[in-house]
Amino acid sequence: MRVFAIILLGIVGLAACQPQDRSADEASETLPVLCQTLVHQSDGYTVCIFDAREHDIRLFHSDAEGEPYLQFDTLERELDEQGEVLLFAMNGGMYHEDRSPVGFYRDPYGDQASVNTNDGPGNFHLRPNGVFWLNGSEAGITESEAYLEAEIDPVYATQSGPMLVIDGELHPDLNPDGTSHRRRNGVGVADDGQTVYFVISDSAVTFHDFGTLFRDVIEVPNALFLDGQVSRIYAPSINRNEIGTDLGPMIGVVQ
Repeated sequence: MRVFAIILLGIVGLAACQPQDRSADEASETLPVLCQTLVHQSDGYTVCIFDAREHDIRLFHSDAEGEPYLQFDTLERELDEQGEVLLFAMNGGMYHEDRSPVGFYRDPYGDQASVNTNDGPGNFHLRPNGVFWLNGSEAGITESEAYLEAEIDPVYATQSGPMLVIDGELHPDLNPDGTSHRRRNGVGVADDGQTVYFVISDSAVTFHDFGTLFRDVIEVPNALFLDGQVSRIYAPSINRNEIGTDLGPMIGVVQ
């Protein structure tokens, strides 16, 4: 863990020292390296770390006309037209066939659906599930019912499930003998409420192994599963721009 932490702190420092007043074209030529690969339980993962005080982390689903972005490249083009650069993106939560969010979702265009605490099938309802939220320089992952009780009112939020790590403990239903192997992505927030870890497996992994990566290697108090087999990443700094089926919510880091 200590070596891993040192590597990631170095990555954050590199990102923070990048000048922020360049044009979009100049910025795209000198994208900071924000991601690191590691191996856990013989499986490879890509971990991208950002500081909410230094990085502009946002959630995206649809444009101003309500048209879903669906693909990273579509989002990248729109941001480019606005003079901004998409540094990083990945799936931002589960979605229905029409690509609308399964759970609560909020961005500056408004809310889509409310916080869902109902019982039901599938990973989303493997309770407790949770909400990843962003409010200026503050980030958090809060169990869904606790989120409602706390009356958190963030700028961005996306609900998914299950929680992987809850107050430093692994979700009780993550079975170490589980046989379901899928590509998975998720997010963890450090106890400083500002350091955010986005993780995607580079092969098919179990829920248990994915959860223990957050608990034992990254050592975050709370982590949330975002999506499974459709998980993809956009990270031009490491030559990753994965294509596939249309997506629903996305998480992006913008310069």
